[in-house]
Amino acid sequence: MASLKDQIDTTKLPKHIAVIMDGNGRWAGRLGKTRIFGHTNGVKSVREISEACAELGVEYLTLYAFSTENWTRPQTEVSALMSLLLKTIKVELKTLLKNDIRLRVIGDVSSLPRSVVAELNEAMEKTKGNKKMNTILALSYSGKSEITHAVKEIANKLQRGEIAANDINESLISDNLYTAGIPDPELLIRTSGEKRVSNFMLWQLAYAEYYFTDVMWPDFNKEELYKAIIDFQSRERRFGKTSEQLVTK
Repeated sequence: MASLKDQIDTTKLPKHIAVIMDGNGRWAGRLGKTRIFGHTNGVKSVREISEACAELGVEYLTLYAFSTENWTRPQTEVSALMSLLLKTIKVELKTLLKNDIRLRVIGDVSSLPRSVVAELNEAMEKTKGNKKMNTILALSYSGKSEITHAVKEIANKLQRGEIAANDINESLISDNLYTAGIPDPELLIRTSGEKRVSNFMLWQLAYAEYYFTDVMWPDFNKEELYKAIIDFQSRERRFGKTSEQLVTK
């Protein structure tokens, strides 16, 4: 059976894809299983999508793994998620090294358990020389908190006299976000049928193309990824210009 991969124009790939991995709990509920069963199965999709993006030539993949709001979930689920995260980092390090993928993290890492932080730091250190793709985990992450953090950083620089008020522009703000040095996502994918960004990369997604699918995250495979990329490539990205301007550019 032919793969949708054959329909993808590899010269017009999104450089950066961001994913809101949603639906693990509902997927498990439909099977009469616990929510953590869904999260565990969702790890398989993380591996498959990371490998697929690396194979295609996508340079950056950001996965919304755990939001600051997720801390309010039942403690049993949060503890299970942290244990799963710890286990996953250990197991998937081989996959990252095999596929020449660098691991990076954005978010309030200091709020994570020390064992998780230690494992993350080790994985980031061991993969920092990998060049094929960057996989970025958004952990204990909030778009509003990230922008607030950037404002504080800029205010401190102003107070120290390192910059003047006239130096504040979009570029300076971007340079003080968690994603400094990382290009903004061109494609946002959200699974499970929800149609919102849920406090994710609020600054960076200003001109991203949004792709919403009813497929639950544990069922989101390579072919589903290819559908999203094909849809992305069918769109006209104008960035405020007219279609005529793009043609005559």
